[in-house]
Amino acid sequence: MRKNWHSVREYQALRATISGGSTTSAARRLGLTQSAISRSISSLETRLGKTLFQRESGRLRPTDEAIQLNARLDDLFVALDQIDGENDQRQETLKLIAPPTYAHRFLVTRVASFLKANPNIFISFEIGTSDEVVTGILDNRFDLGITGVELTRTGLNLIPFRNSQTVCVMKPDHPLAKKKIIRPVDLDGQDIVALSSRHARRAQLERAIAEVGAKAHVVAETGTTVAAIEMVRAGLGLAVVSPFPAIQTDEKDLTVRLFEPPLQYRTYFAVSDHRPLSRVARAFMRHVRLTTPGDNFDTALTAD
Repeated sequence: MRKNWHSVREYQALRATISGGSTTSAARRLGLTQSAISRSISSLETRLGKTLFQRESGRLRPTDEAIQLNARLDDLFVALDQIDGENDQRQETLKLIAPPTYAHRFLVTRVASFLKANPNIFISFEIGTSDEVVTGILDNRFDLGITGVELTRTGLNLIPFRNSQTVCVMKPDHPLAKKKIIRPVDLDGQDIVALSSRHARRAQLERAIAEVGAKAHVVAETGTTVAAIEMVRAGLGLAVVSPFPAIQTDEKDLTVRLFEPPLQYRTYFAVSDHRPLSRVARAFMRHVRLTTPGDNFDTALTAD
């Protein structure tokens, strides 16, 4: 029986089309024409006797057969990269995006430690809003995102990473600092730094306060947890927020207390549901999990 032959060019076209979501994007990445990419994909489908892509809303969605084939090709292209680029220290690239709170207080150190352990990898790290994280993943401009916003969007896969309990943050000399647990009724008449109304937890907190007949005094509102905590540090009252990743374990000029009833926060890895995770994205997710232990307020979630 004649053995099947292999074409690296066809495999490159497959991987670039899966990554970019279109033959146009694949052509730009490989420096070829769109028709050359289409011919390579068509030839590969004919040779394998399998449909590798289906067109959906103007984009090419890889079939299960394409995804499985692409995964089997990982080792081949790692080996080719090693042969062709022994002196290239940027053989693999991870395009990462996260909101400011996760970027500055959490991810910078993880990116640094990951790159030190993997000098052959290059990371492009962008900072944007939670909406920009989602659209960037859906548009295939980023391989991996981290977000605390729970959104249901076609093509978006949110992988739970961490659970956080709600906490109340205040100065150590604040009258409520003597309590072990802060409840909505305790906030009656208190100065509060609140998250802006675009945050779903803002409305939940306001309902919890109103249900017990209390009324808090919102002195300021801000779009990020970090800014809210810094305002508290400056003496503007207290804030009810998620501790992760904005609150460090060694905060000496702040008092942190559990807030009940809990308003659960969850952190997610955001990835595309239309293309497989790259090897380097999987490795970075594993590194983040391993280097982020749980603490008194947060629970690290293990991968399924």
